[in-house]
Amino acid sequence: MTLKYTIKSLLAIAVLLSNNMTTAMANTKEHHAPEVSKADAHITYTEVPYLDTAFVDTSPKNRKDGIPVGKLDLYGGKKQMITQFAKELGSFKHGHYDSLLIAHNGKLVFESYYAKGRVNLPHYQASVTKTYTGLALGRAIQLGYLSMDDLDKPLTSFLTELDLSKSVKQGADKVTLRHALTMTSGIRTNSEQRAKIEKLPNQLMGQGEIKAIFEHSQPVTEETQTFKYGYGPLLVMHVLDAVVPGTAKDFIKKEVLDKIGINNYRWRTNGASGLPEAGWRTNMTSRDMIKWGMLAMNKGKWHGEQLIPEKFITDGTSRLIMTGDDEVHWGGKDVSNQGYGYLWWGVDLKVGDKHYLGVSAQGGNGQIIMIIEELDLLIVHTANDNNIPFKQVIAEKILPAFI
Repeated sequence: MTLKYTIKSLLAIAVLLSNNMTTAMANTKEHHAPEVSKADAHITYTEVPYLDTAFVDTSPKNRKDGIPVGKLDLYGGKKQMITQFAKELGSFKHGHYDSLLIAHNGKLVFESYYAKGRVNLPHYQASVTKTYTGLALGRAIQLGYLSMDDLDKPLTSFLTELDLSKSVKQGADKVTLRHALTMTSGIRTNSEQRAKIEKLPNQLMGQGEIKAIFEHSQPVTEETQTFKYGYGPLLVMHVLDAVVPGTAKDFIKKEVLDKIGINNYRWRTNGASGLPEAGWRTNMTSRDMIKWGMLAMNKGKWHGEQLIPEKFITDGTSRLIMTGDDEVHWGGKDVSNQGYGYLWWGVDLKVGDKHYLGVSAQGGNGQIIMIIEELDLLIVHTANDNNIPFKQVIAEKILPAFI
């Protein structure tokens, strides 16, 4: 009896969500994207309630935030592919999504929010943060605090506050910025070694963290300098802090976030080193994620100003390292040839008999900034579900509408 009522209840909820979704899509011109109020500006993701009604807009509002907007002008039933997909997201058919935004030909043409998504609520960001850190380094290069040639210099040449002579015995002088950006540093620590590092709080402030990591790592050799997801972003953040005037925190705000108009965000500080977190623990709105994507799509330009060197973007969004298909993140039958650039992922997305390169910044539970340059397409979504094959969903549900 209980099972019967449970099934009936779930069906009723599904019907209600579907009806609400249809109403929202029909009345999209009559209501605004869901927001948290000024009184609730301090609210966190865990505290925000679920939306009663999903929000879908095929003609996003110009919010005077620096993002060009347009209309989802697709023909031959292709627009319906996207709106139908949005309806499925609204009824949680594909898991827990909080937002989906699409920019095409340089303009935001589709904006939607579900579940805990709000237009002005910064969504938690996991490893997407790694890409933000890499782009901040690119900004330092553009301003002349580093050069592209410096990418092949040892990290030890920039970290001058410490005596790293002992660390050199562990191969520290073999690790370059390019190694850090491509996750090929060669640093290897096991759980026991990491536990020892964490028990050195008084020795980890500033560059002391780097010294501790090298001294507890297995020796770095050419054989160990293969792709391994790990310390790369942390190394990049330390170099950034060492070469820019002031602090990395102030530099990121003034020279990156302020430049592209991101002011509603959170970027936590690493309690051990005192530096900004390099690989996770930021919060960004979905629209601001679009800005990061547009900055990369425009080869480092923002509204005509070159903020990041074009070569840094071009190289960084290439598959410089092939990581293999054994563990393709969020993949499926149409996702293959996984590679890595400067803290960007790259995969082939198959539609019909053709493959498209999808370059992405991505974080656990489903934050993604996906660029498909060949289609002049930018896809951003936030989610709270690590069991969705997000890239396979993009290949099946979104790409066919733009081909």
